[in-house]
Amino acid sequence: MEQQSYWVQTTDQQRLYVKTWGNANNPALVLVHGYPDNQEVWEPVIGHLVQDYYIVTYDVRGAGMSSVPRRTWAYALPQLSLDLESVVNSVIPQRSFHLVAHDWGSIQSWESATEPKFRERMLSFTTISGPCLDHAAFWMREQFVQHKPQFFKQLTKSWYIAAFQLPFLAPTVWQFFSPEHWGKVLSHLEGRSDLPLNHHIAADGKHGVALYRANFIPRLTKPRERFAICPVQAIVLEQDQFVSPALIDEMPKWVEDFQRVNVNANHWAILSQPEVIVKEIKRFVQNWRCVEAS
Repeated sequence: MEQQSYWVQTTDQQRLYVKTWGNANNPALVLVHGYPDNQEVWEPVIGHLVQDYYIVTYDVRGAGMSSVPRRTWAYALPQLSLDLESVVNSVIPQRSFHLVAHDWGSIQSWESATEPKFRERMLSFTTISGPCLDHAAFWMREQFVQHKPQFFKQLTKSWYIAAFQLPFLAPTVWQFFSPEHWGKVLSHLEGRSDLPLNHHIAADGKHGVALYRANFIPRLTKPRERFAICPVQAIVLEQDQFVSPALIDEMPKWVEDFQRVNVNANHWAILSQPEVIVKEIKRFVQNWRCVEAS
């Protein structure tokens, strides 16, 4: 696969490691990874997309080869949205693009997908296992009042979020994860033993905890009304052990053009079932290619 690498400087002087894949004349597709991953997690998916799209991936701040901010507040959602803006302005300036994101990549990408300044550039957004935190907060409040079993079911899936608020314990635990150990965890979850290893897992896990600490309490206690500025597809992983499919029920309230597709897969389907995920990405993106700006 034709691939190039870049360094992009952010608005707060961090450095993001960016890669592009494929022919620059093809429609642009930006992929944003989740936690505790880096952009390499997309490579099984990229292999099935690179012939048709010009793909942009990057290590989010604190992950992979990108720089690590020293302050927790530097991981707040508005700054993460500015990071995406820095990447696309540097690598695909003045071009529109489709956005696909997984896990925390989706959570942070909702910030951009609900920003009016992206209205003329972001053609579509495919979210995989990552709700908007503001939408999730409204959903949780409603469930607590009307459907307490659903509320507590999601809490059991999200136990780790509370643990990640601890300033020393959570980052320290990741020091004990070798790539092989983490690989066994993923193999158990996904039911496959041939998944690629994350050789940065200890650092990615340790630094990425700041994503949770910077955003969950502010957003869940003071949610904002955030409306999507582009068509949105939610790929719902029915066996996801971390994100309840019921959270997706909130999305149509905030998205004018919304599509939902259910997939019988677990949280890291982009690794274990890339062909299935690619099929849904292509189907949705192709519906909107006719409106891509030159």
